[in-house]
Amino acid sequence: MNREQQPTAAEAKAIRHTDGMDHFYYDNKIVKWFTYATIFWGAVGMLMGLIAAFQLVFPELNFSTAQTSFGRVRPVHTNAVIFAFVGNGIFMGVYYSLQRLCKARMFSDVLSKFHFWVWQIIIVLAAVTLLAGYTTGKEYAELEWPLDILITLTWVVFGWNMFGTILKRRERHLYVAIWFYIATFVTVAMLHIVNSWEIPFTWMKSYSWYAGVQDALVQWWYGHNAVAFFLTTPYLGLMYYFLPKAANRPVYSYRLSIIHFWSLIFLYIWAGPHHLLYSSLPDWAQSLGTVFSLMLLAPSWGGMINGLLTLRGAWDKVREDAVLKFMVVAITAYGMATFEGPMLSLKNVNAISHFTDWTIAHVHVGALGWNGFLTFAVIYWLIPKIFRTNLHSTKLANWHFWIGTLGIVFYAVPLYWAGFMQSLAWKEFTPEGQLKYQFMETVTQLRPFYLMRGIGGVFYLTGVVMMIVNVWKTVKKGNALDNEAVAAAPLSKDYTPHAGSHWHRWIERKPVQMLVGSLIVVALGGLIEIIPTFLIKSNIPTITSVKPYTPLELHGRDIYVKEGCYTCHSQMVRPFRSEVARYGEYSKSGEFIYDHPFQWGSKRTGPDLARIGGKYPDSWHFNHMYEPSSMSPGSIMPNYPWLMKNDIEKDITPAKIRAMQTLGVPYPEGYDKIANADLEKQAKKIVANLAKDNIKVSPDKEIIALIAYLQRMGTDIKLEQKTAAQ
Repeated sequence: MNREQQPTAAEAKAIRHTDGMDHFYYDNKIVKWFTYATIFWGAVGMLMGLIAAFQLVFPELNFSTAQTSFGRVRPVHTNAVIFAFVGNGIFMGVYYSLQRLCKARMFSDVLSKFHFWVWQIIIVLAAVTLLAGYTTGKEYAELEWPLDILITLTWVVFGWNMFGTILKRRERHLYVAIWFYIATFVTVAMLHIVNSWEIPFTWMKSYSWYAGVQDALVQWWYGHNAVAFFLTTPYLGLMYYFLPKAANRPVYSYRLSIIHFWSLIFLYIWAGPHHLLYSSLPDWAQSLGTVFSLMLLAPSWGGMINGLLTLRGAWDKVREDAVLKFMVVAITAYGMATFEGPMLSLKNVNAISHFTDWTIAHVHVGALGWNGFLTFAVIYWLIPKIFRTNLHSTKLANWHFWIGTLGIVFYAVPLYWAGFMQSLAWKEFTPEGQLKYQFMETVTQLRPFYLMRGIGGVFYLTGVVMMIVNVWKTVKKGNALDNEAVAAAPLSKDYTPHAGSHWHRWIERKPVQMLVGSLIVVALGGLIEIIPTFLIKSNIPTITSVKPYTPLELHGRDIYVKEGCYTCHSQMVRPFRSEVARYGEYSKSGEFIYDHPFQWGSKRTGPDLARIGGKYPDSWHFNHMYEPSSMSPGSIMPNYPWLMKNDIEKDITPAKIRAMQTLGVPYPEGYDKIANADLEKQAKKIVANLAKDNIKVSPDKEIIALIAYLQRMGTDIKLEQKTAAQ
């Protein structure tokens, strides 16, 4: 490569020439690295999703091994797509656009490289630990405490690099894309730190600091806003930069972008409780979540309209340009998902959709359409620029667009249909007042729809493979411009506002004030919703019969979390006639005060387990875990033969008890020293029960602990009802 492409360290720094201009270089190498990582992890994450999808059709694809079972594969898929594919896509777009919007090279090449490599290490460690069963059991926040610390460190480095670049910028005003980048940085930091507050008891295991209702509220405050501020706001920033660039037209409305930004970040943070409607969360919090979710319609659609109207007069170009095609569908998918979200927050709609495949379809319209297609558009636009050549094949890119679009349709439509079918079947009664369908009947009826969903995933992944081929051939014929020479005027210290300048301009010149303002706006909703559940005792009424888990049950609960049972089963009976008839008494908030973390779930691929305790004998649970179809013909649940082989980790029982005591669970003083004796005593009783049904197993095996936990679920409230009746 020539000298211009590979400047020395001194040359890479800005040098002021006699013409009064600063001469420096944009760092395209870091953008290139993040682009490659985005493509690679996108393919990996989608492949894991495809495997998980087909496991629900063909349970034998679980291969009867722990590391390949659905409960461990599914969190790997979600984390790979969100934090590996979309995460690298964010950094790809931010590192490219921020330099050009600020007219400055990234603040530090060292920080850029540190950010890239440590983020990739985190992704690899995440995959390894999740497959090994190390998980917190909290959706989108499954990674254990050492990785949480590493994520925090890396995010700080990213923010340091970003703000250093902004502070040394040569462009006075901050463009709208930068507003969204700033809000993303500060809000994701807040969400991650608050939700990841946990107490470790081994080098790779911890318990959530929060319990039950409080943990559920904090988790979905995080979970919903991880979607908002990791999957949405940074991508809106990318839309505001790359869409005008690709269309060669200015953004439609500057004023609309101001309204879009401030109203979106203020309203979004309040909407988390809509994931917990009809649950044991206090009604006032549920209502707040519903109201603010409905208000989100306005800013969300304002952003969509601003994006689509930017293309006014350019529709002929859209027909020919694959990049713009991807962008149009991405923005439309954003509009569809942000319309559907508020609708799902209406209680009468949520009563139908929640726990069903409707929610899965809704999430994937956003993930596949909005995040996926916008990422593909940016990649197709960036790669030819960085490698100074034309895209290898426009025809192949267009084929990718059409096959990917078909994949989204084949994925989403069957799941919408399946969701309606599920909910209606769960709620239907016979004329005699009996539930019409057993839960297993709804599972078997949905398998064709799951198969169609998997076929849609194959189409979508096929499009990604086409992109990989196209990008590889483009890179092969091009010549990378790793350091792009630029000349720009230095930022003048003297500034006189223009007459008639918009009032919002003052904060566009002040990035620190923008950061602080954004933090205040996003923190307000979280504080008002979360703090009262800790300070006002009436939000979580006490139930005297609810006792701490025994040591064996505590081990069983941890095994339940490790195997990802929460990905398919809920533990929340909602106050509906159909659910009470099917599962038992509806759930009360006081039942969950010792649950670290909560396990209410978000999807019922299998039935709710909140009242499973005492419903079946111990032998039923043993056989069900060993071979589910032997107890439930047609079951799509994996086999768990390793639970009969693996020993309970009794050496860490004292650490578990001490951690729970720190969290306020009222075990007696010094109980950690005798906990294993109680564990062994309870285990022998279960072994004796199994022996009556000719099942021989050691009391030290994990299956014994899991049976103890399953038999405990929901029995505290039953005990209180029995006592009251007496």
